[in-house]
Amino acid sequence: MEIIKLRDEYIKLGQALKASGLAETGADAKYAIEEGLVQVNGETVYQRGKKLVDGDTVLYKGQTVKITKP
Repeated sequence: MEIIKLRDEYIKLGQALKASGLAETGADAKYAIEEGLVQVNGETVYQRGKKLVDGDTVLYKGQTVKITKP
């Protein structure tokens, strides 16, 4: 499980995919989200700008990313 520590109050879903290395580019993240391949807290999300906060989990390609505060 990858962990992303927040610097601000939230991180956007597309940015989180890039920061975790699950998507190489913003375009890759955009298409994965638009195609319904990404889940946040167990629900499929189609919004690239969805704000992720402390405690959220992202599932993509069988890998989980947890969002935490430092």
